Amino acid sequence: MTVVIDETHDPALKSWVASANGHADFPIQNLPLGIFSPPGQVPRGGVAIGDMILDLAGAVEAGLFEGVPLLAARAAMGDTLNPLLAMEAEPRRALRRRLSALFAEGSPERTKVEPLLHRAQDCAMHLPARIGDYTDFYVGIHHATNVGRVFRPDNPLLPNYKHVPIGYHGRASSIRASGAPVRRPNGQRKAPDADAPTFGPSQRLDYELEMGIWIAEGNELGEPIPIQAADRHIAGLCLLNDWSARDLQAWEYQPLGPFLAKNFLTTISPWIVTAEALAPFRIAQPPRPEGDPRPLPYLWSEEDQKAGAFAIELEVSIASARMREERVPPMRLSRGPASNMYWTAAQIITHHASNGCNLQPGDLLGTGTISAPTDDGFGSLLEITRGGKQPITLPTGETRTFLQDGDQLFLSGRAQREGYVPIGFGPCHGIIIPAPAA
Repeated sequence: MTVVIDETHDPALKSWVASANGHADFPIQNLPLGIFSPPGQVPRGGVAIGDMILDLAGAVEAGLFEGVPLLAARAAMGDTLNPLLAMEAEPRRALRRRLSALFAEGSPERTKVEPLLHRAQDCAMHLPARIGDYTDFYVGIHHATNVGRVFRPDNPLLPNYKHVPIGYHGRASSIRASGAPVRRPNGQRKAPDADAPTFGPSQRLDYELEMGIWIAEGNELGEPIPIQAADRHIAGLCLLNDWSARDLQAWEYQPLGPFLAKNFLTTISPWIVTAEALAPFRIAQPPRPEGDPRPLPYLWSEEDQKAGAFAIELEVSIASARMREERVPPMRLSRGPASNMYWTAAQIITHHASNGCNLQPGDLLGTGTISAPTDDGFGSLLEITRGGKQPITLPTGETRTFLQDGDQLFLSGRAQREGYVPIGFGPCHGIIIPAPAA
């Protein structure tokens, strides 16, 4: 594992882009990468800085890069970041250093850079990469325990959970960037007291608070990724909401697992917060409880245990249609650290490729729902409302057990650690709209 902290992370660093200084998500210490389109123009690569977005294609044309940074900028200036993700970390790091110098207070290139900035609020955001494959894991142990307790009160965790990172292959085609509407899915559902299933709109629509892991370099088919090398395959992270139809899921998941209950839509934050930007926020993986099994050797690395987790605070809020009409601020549903993961990102990647499965640049891995051990940090309504038995009350007096049409969900995340400037992930939200006619 190589964690490089350099001048780009300097907490004293300021930018001539005024909105970047003190920005909640995108100060100069972040510089995330994404695909955006200015009004009336085609999608292209960009860099977020404060409330602005730098057009990388324009910056290349203006001659602002040379050498290795130029190679990286060219790989990132098209309508997808896959070519950049396929590169090793050093070109990304070189591009980051050059961008930091361009945006730094007193930069002599300010007059060349300034015309290439677009107001973020005027631009459309797109998926940052062409996602070939999407795999969702289940590494939030508190979530797994809470959900398991609903179905198996005496034995919530299955015997394999503490030995192997559990995951399933999701649907890449239905992943969308923040802001895309979430159409309530139709499907089969069977009430516990019913003799037969019915088909219709999900009545138990839920969210899941997750992180997304973007894959950088891939591996050849048949060639596993050792745990010691897994870190170099992480391009960066994003927020991820794996919307879930709990009633459909309860009926369909046995014996093969989630299917239509999950694949109707997954929302992600559109910016890749790079592994390089997150270097100062690497922390030790929380120790396993006494008596838990030690992972098998292929999943164990002392280095990974010392710095394989991330100091990221996650939060979920809700705003009903009525709340928005009455201009009531969103209500927080939960908040907790991303370190509530039983397996690290490196362990997830290593296990995924341990049988020779070939990961590819631009693949996306979901962590699974990340919950804290207490109610105020639960990452889904299924947990918060105890399976729908304990409704929550919104500021308007409305109640919820699961999501209703018109509800808007907001995920947010912030990496923060003493001695460094906090950085964020940008928006990850969606509004529930009615199901299509069955």
